[in-house]
Parts: sequence; structure tokens; C-alpha cells
Amino acid sequence: MRIHCKVVVIAVCLGVFLLLYFLGGNAADDPPLKEVAEDYYFPTSSGLGNIVASKLTKKPLDELHILQKQPLTDRKEAKVVSRGGNAIAKRQRSDMGLGRLSSKRARAEEVMHLAVVTCGNRLDETLTMVKSALLFSIKRIKFHIFAEDPLASQFEKKLSQWARAISNKFQYSIYPITFSVGNAEEWKKLFKPCAAQRLFLPVILKDVDSLLYVDTDVLFLRPMDDMWSFLKAFNTTQLAAMAPEHEIPKIGWYSRFARHPFYGVTGVNSGVMLMNLTRIRRTLFKNSMIPSGLSWEDLLHPLYQKYKNHITWGDQDLLNIIFHYNPESLYIFPCQWNYRPDHCMYGSNCKGAEQEGVSILHGNRGVYHDDKQPAFKVVYDAIHEYPFEDNMFQSLFYPLQTKFLDTVNTLCGRIPQVFLKQVEKTMRTVYEKKVVRHVKPPPK
Repeated sequence: MRIHCKVVVIAVCLGVFLLLYFLGGNAADDPPLKEVAEDYYFPTSSGLGNIVASKLTKKPLDELHILQKQPLTDRKEAKVVSRGGNAIAKRQRSDMGLGRLSSKRARAEEVMHLAVVTCGNRLDETLTMVKSALLFSIKRIKFHIFAEDPLASQFEKKLSQWARAISNKFQYSIYPITFSVGNAEEWKKLFKPCAAQRLFLPVILKDVDSLLYVDTDVLFLRPMDDMWSFLKAFNTTQLAAMAPEHEIPKIGWYSRFARHPFYGVTGVNSGVMLMNLTRIRRTLFKNSMIPSGLSWEDLLHPLYQKYKNHITWGDQDLLNIIFHYNPESLYIFPCQWNYRPDHCMYGSNCKGAEQEGVSILHGNRGVYHDDKQPAFKVVYDAIHEYPFEDNMFQSLFYPLQTKFLDTVNTLCGRIPQVFLKQVEKTMRTVYEKKVVRHVKPPPK
């Protein structure tokens, strides 16, 4: 009898335990976060000798990117190759979940347009610019690459290889060098080979509403999305945005040497140019030739013919002349969005970069490929050598920070945070989207 009672008691206890387990033990729907065993160290630009460490845990992926491949077109003027991830379908747990999916899908389908013109030996430099844009940007990018025929196949080969790793982040089109008005050979040799092509972008890219043009020697140190947002800052008359050529008139080139009209006090630099192409195509531009105004396409050739013996910097000078007569059409963004050696080689004169760091680095004067400005070259080399699949901190930021120590005795490298602040901030943002900090509760 005693043994029988003991068996009954044990069975009852076991039943109560199982009941409590099923009622309370499986209450959580989502799997717990798994703690990462190793520590990640992230050195800051403001103190190169200090190391900040924090334990991180992996964040479950809950975003769905539904992207469609764009079909090849048979347009004669361009080869279009689009890359996109395969559609992924998941069942949602509630109507609210479906709403979140729809909003994320809408954001994923937003596309920014970026144009670059490349000729001669600028293949690697252009690919490094493209890589820098892809590393940090959030929305997808459509690249419009204008290149000489010998370079077109090389671009297609390289970009197709990249597409396998980051296929959901970009599309691209490759166009031949073409000029719709005037003598093509004359335009092609204006200033640098093919540089004048940028003047014809509103005419060629008729289906594109807005566009960011950059020179091949430009590097993005923060998301292109942030530059793209300047489009929303345009007023009703503004249709393009550029940075000043210089911050100090008495040492600026245009204010001292120009033999033609230019914008404002110091002129503007066209190496980074944001454009609302729709507005440009619809506008009649005031000029010194006829009182009624001319469309963009009709203005270019007569303007060049009038000033060709007075311009030094080619297409940039023509843009300065256009906006001299149409200042209400231009939006000016700060110097940190087009930071050049001129901002530091004569002493630091870009206050925005000192406060916020460089957003877009413009290595004109060939400084990425010689030792005249090591600070610029270090940034270029770090991005050029970085493989997409590697850890961004370990293979990009840490080598960049370490090599930058060798430049602190140079004019442009003496303030490291000017070059590193936005890179550090951007990498933190990118990385924190993939992981979450694991904070232990305080001891009771």
C-alpha cells in the first residue's frame, strides 16, 4: 500500500510539473539572441591610442528584400546590366507583420542614380569610387557609367563579379562617350579626356529624374543617401547643387585668375554635382548672348564657342558661367561634401570638415597615386584593397587608422579626425544594424 501511494504522489507531481512547463516555459515566440563569444574592438578616430571594446550579440535577420532583375534592353546607345536578388517569400504572423514587410519592400525599391565618366587609365580609380558608394549606402544605386569602348568590357567583367556578392545593392548601365551638339572631338579634349560628357547628362539620360555626378577620383566616406537627401532641400528654382571651389577668396583660383564670369565669390567645383535633370530640361537659362533664354542643350555649344579662348578648367568653367547668370538655380552644399587637397595643403580652411569630418573625399591633382598628400592616398588604398566579404572593422577601418598614423606629420594628415570621423560613424551605424549590444542586468 505504501509503495502504491508513493507511485501515485510521484505521478501527480510529474503531471503538475509538465503542466507548468507547457503553460509558462514556451511563452516566447522568438528565439533568444545568441551571445557572441569573442570581443570586438573598435578604435576611435578621436583617440588613436585608445581602444573601446564592447560585447556584441547577433541580431536575427527580419528584413525581406524583394528585388526584381531588370531585363537587358536593346538600346544602341547603352548596354544595361541589372543585378537583383531572387524573390524570397515568408508567411507573416499577423496583419501588422504584413504592413512592416510592405514598408520595407517600398524602401528597398527606392533607387539613387549616380553617374561617372571615365577614359584612359581610370578603370581602377572608378571601380574604387563605385566600391566606396556601395560600402555604406542604404538604398540601391543605379550606376550610369560613360566609358570609352576599350573600357566597357572591363567594367562589365568587374561589376558582374561584384554582383554575385552584393547583387541586391546596385544596377548599372554602360554608355559610350557621345556629344549631341558641336564637334565631338573638340568636346572630348576639353580640359581632361571625356570630362565634358557630364554637360550632356540631362540630354542623354532623358528617363532619369535626378542624378548625382562625381569625378572618378571621388570617395564616399558616408552613405550616398545623405547626399541624395539634399534634393529635398532644393527650393522651387534650384535644379543643381555644388560646393564652392574655395573657402577663402584671396587664395581662390577663380577670384584671382578667371577671365570669364563665375558663380559667387569663389566659383564652384563640379567634381561632385547633384542634379534635378527634370528641372534642367524644362528651364530656359539666362545668358549673355540672347535675352529670351536658352534650353540646356541649345546653350552648351554657343556658350563654348564664345568662351573657349578664355576658359582653363573646361566644363567646370562653363558651369560657372551658366550659374553666374542663373544664381537662383544653384544650391550650395558645404565643403565637407567635396573635400579636396586645397582644403588642407595651405592650412585647414574647411570648418565643416573639422567639425563633422569629411563626407566625400575628392582626390584631385592625382593625389591618390603619388606621395604628395599621403592622407588622401591612405584612404584610397584602404578602400581599394578591401574585399567586400571581409569584416569591415578588421579589414578596412583598422588598417586605415593604423596607416594614418604615418601621415600625422603632413599638412593634410595632422588632424586625423577630419578624415576618419565620418568613416568611424558610418561603420558604427552599418555594423549596429547587424548586431545588438548585449547589456547584462545590474547586480541586485
